Amino acid sequence: MPRAARVKSPNGMYHIMVRSLSEFDLFRDDEDKLKYLELIEKYQFKYGFKVYSYCLMDNHGHLLIDCLGADISKVMHVINFCYAQYYNRKYKRRGPVFQDRFKSKPVNNRRYFITLTSYIHNNPKDIEGYSENVDQYPFSSLREYLNETNKYGILDTGFLKEIIGFDICKNKEKYLKIMGLSDCEETENDIEFIGEKTNYVSGRTMIFRDNKPGKIIEYVADYLGQDPMSIHIKNNQSYTKLRALNCFLMSCFCNISQREICEIIGNITQSRVSELSNLGRKYALKDEKIIEGCLSL
Repeated sequence: MPRAARVKSPNGMYHIMVRSLSEFDLFRDDEDKLKYLELIEKYQFKYGFKVYSYCLMDNHGHLLIDCLGADISKVMHVINFCYAQYYNRKYKRRGPVFQDRFKSKPVNNRRYFITLTSYIHNNPKDIEGYSENVDQYPFSSLREYLNETNKYGILDTGFLKEIIGFDICKNKEKYLKIMGLSDCEETENDIEFIGEKTNYVSGRTMIFRDNKPGKIIEYVADYLGQDPMSIHIKNNQSYTKLRALNCFLMSCFCNISQREICEIIGNITQSRVSELSNLGRKYALKDEKIIEGCLSL
């Protein structure tokens, strides 16, 4: 049977679940979980999405992602593809790692958002040693919220704090109580917090992803003080940064494929575009003003 079309939300906010094939664990040790979080951080910089909650278990993981205009399929494909490559290299195996496609469900209202985060954070309760203290599980965002930390650098803690009012002790207590009430994702509890924000989409800024490639090329060339046509010159280190930044930024803000970038630059392979894009990411990390400029194009 053909796959059903993925339901996509105009808000761009999703509950994502990834799961391994039944015969092995998706994350066999802490190093695997750290690798997956590292990949989220890497592609978060590229695609500009936000993570509001997460929990990685041994055989599956949950994420609450706000795409802010990015394509959720593209985001999760690259993260899971890279993780599968890492996993197969590490464990000397071949074949698929994930059970079918990732599952996604749009998050379109405040009540579901809060109930969902409590469900995600409650996942470790069946792990020995965490049934009474899920807040101590090291690969869940609950501990980060309660301790006001962001150990893995991927979490946008402000959003959930704003909605629930985590700075108010009574609200923290109510949230933890909700987690103890149910282990069902679809529970419809009446959730009331002191000073909560009713418009849960306030403060979000969607990122425009459909820039014309020519606009990006002109912007980068002007930023570097080079001729835009130099992007077509191969084997010249003077233009490597120009080519690398364009490959990276076009993939971020033009919503085009590597194959299309090949056609724009000309006489270049997809593997070389990938190499240049990774190099461009490193340049952009060192000078984030270039990203800021793209956001205002």
